[in-house]
Amino acid sequence: MSLQNGSERGGESAVDRAEQGLITTADGRPCCAWQAQMPDYHDHEWGRPVVDDRLLFEKVCLEGFHSGMSWQLIYNKRDNFRRAFEGFNFHRVAAYGEPEVARLLADSGIVRNRAKILSAINNAQRAIELQEEAGSLAAWFWQFEPTAQQRPASVDLHYWQQVKTSPQAEAMSKALKKRGWSWVGPVTAYSLMQALGLVNDHLDGCCRRVECEAERSQLMRPG
Repeated sequence: MSLQNGSERGGESAVDRAEQGLITTADGRPCCAWQAQMPDYHDHEWGRPVVDDRLLFEKVCLEGFHSGMSWQLIYNKRDNFRRAFEGFNFHRVAAYGEPEVARLLADSGIVRNRAKILSAINNAQRAIELQEEAGSLAAWFWQFEPTAQQRPASVDLHYWQQVKTSPQAEAMSKALKKRGWSWVGPVTAYSLMQALGLVNDHLDGCCRRVECEAERSQLMRPG
């Protein structure tokens, strides 16, 4: 996900915020600049902890479709993806065969990439195996949450622009690939960690950073 500075009134302070990758919303909240493009996702989802297996699988699939494409494009098609993949019920998706693949390839509401569609079906099958292995998908994925000491002292614009993965994301990617998952490279794995709330990468100064951190601190980790 790329940060783009939104236009804003406010003179010198607005310039300072833009240099920090922040904007001020119409109701006066300081937020990551990309909030202007996807306010609901920024405010209510991204960085907030996810422990529901169905939703977790949805995010894995959408991050796979996101690879090499704009996240905003995928996000705008999310309802279509949910319809096409039966709410991302991975037990149902795991049973898909050529008739379902043909249906999905004919669906103009989603990204019609055969390799990514087959990957979603494969990953649904692997998700069932992983759920049986670990008890839940959430229990397995959350083991890769970095410790406070492994996180940066400051999540600033420089960090955002430079860091695309992490040792924990690389370990997650390697472990998933070993179990037969696809479209789960280290960059995708780190993006998934952000989406699942395993890390809180809202920028310093963003009002949602504090809220996400509070939710993370109160979360009972699965396991």
